[in-house]
Amino acid sequence: MALTGRFPLLLLLGLVPVVFRPAGSTVMLWLLLVLLVAALDLLLAAPTASLAFTRRPLSPVRTGEPTTTVLDVTASQRIRGVVRDAWQPSVGASGNRHRLALAGDERTSFTTALLPVRRGDLDAVGVTVRSVGPLGLMARQRTRVVPGRVRSLPPFESRKHLPSRLARLRDLDGRAAIRVRGQGTEFDSLREYVRGDDVRSIDWRASARNRNVVVRTWQPERDRRIVIVLDTSRTSAGRVDDVPRLDSAMDAALLLATLASRAGDRVDFVAGDRRVRSRLRLAAGGHVAGALQDAMADLEPIIAEADWSTLVGAVTELGRQRALVVLLTPLEPSAVEEGLLPVLPTLVRHHRVVVASVQDPALERMAARRERLEEVYDAAAAESVLARRRHTAAILHALGVDVVDRDAESLPPALADHYLMLKARGLL
Repeated sequence: MALTGRFPLLLLLGLVPVVFRPAGSTVMLWLLLVLLVAALDLLLAAPTASLAFTRRPLSPVRTGEPTTTVLDVTASQRIRGVVRDAWQPSVGASGNRHRLALAGDERTSFTTALLPVRRGDLDAVGVTVRSVGPLGLMARQRTRVVPGRVRSLPPFESRKHLPSRLARLRDLDGRAAIRVRGQGTEFDSLREYVRGDDVRSIDWRASARNRNVVVRTWQPERDRRIVIVLDTSRTSAGRVDDVPRLDSAMDAALLLATLASRAGDRVDFVAGDRRVRSRLRLAAGGHVAGALQDAMADLEPIIAEADWSTLVGAVTELGRQRALVVLLTPLEPSAVEEGLLPVLPTLVRHHRVVVASVQDPALERMAARRERLEEVYDAAAAESVLARRRHTAAILHALGVDVVDRDAESLPPALADHYLMLKARGLL
């Protein structure tokens, strides 16, 4: 049961008889009359059970992009009122109150705009129906459970960098073949020797059959394997410019995976902390971004340390073929030195390893401000943290690990550029 705005207006209308006959009995009689009329109006309101609801399926949508949900309503008898399609706040439902006016055996549809602001599976709370009586004083009200779910995917904001990196990839594939063979190169063709060519590339057998010296040329090998490891431990829960480090790492993973698949490389994905949360094998050239977004949609940071031996074991289970292993984990000195360093020698022995980290630009800004005494202390603390990070990065470099440490905006293109550099030099 619910009161409408007309009920208090009807009560105020009782001031007129009270003015003409100012007595307590007049007030009581008016209140009794209003209550009787309201009760009659409530009895004449159509029951909410006369409505049937069905919700149309919702397609996945990227976080921050608009979508709509459609609710089909069927009435078995005449009904008038309001329908509210309620969702959890992070769905960003707007315009979800709809006027209802149906005759018997009539059907209509209500569309509600949604704008998800958080990743994951976001659910409908319920559909509230308010059936108003003929006088509009009272209404029957009931909330019905109408299942609804929208899957909100990572936004992939770094896809704006994809066209320029694809152009560089095409240039890499179409330019003159490289002169020196590397680990990630394959034979391309033979050509005449020119001054400046490496003598190690001379093909002596082919030269013996020709009048001129012939050299072999090489091109970056395709069908390489890229393994992306996403850290979902406590360090990934930290926020940089009010965005979780995990979300920024996801953005970098999406750009790298899409670029690698376009280059003809196979992409594997592992996410976890103390245990493996997600594992995915993706075919080269497929719709990698969509599959990876779906796998990452419901990942959330766990307030626990990462068990890197478990994550490295998951990488090994995917295959022993040499691969580029990209560890998307914050470069936090204590977490890296105590958890990651002990297992890195085994990983580096079989694979090319890159550690990609989201850097907090606030540390650089804090270290640069030294005008007041409080800022001097803050700057000293920031310098200490930055020095420890540089020391940890130096240890990783000494082990043969590449480190890409950038802010959230710069990390995806920087990681993509590092991949292209390794591919151009035949180091994959």
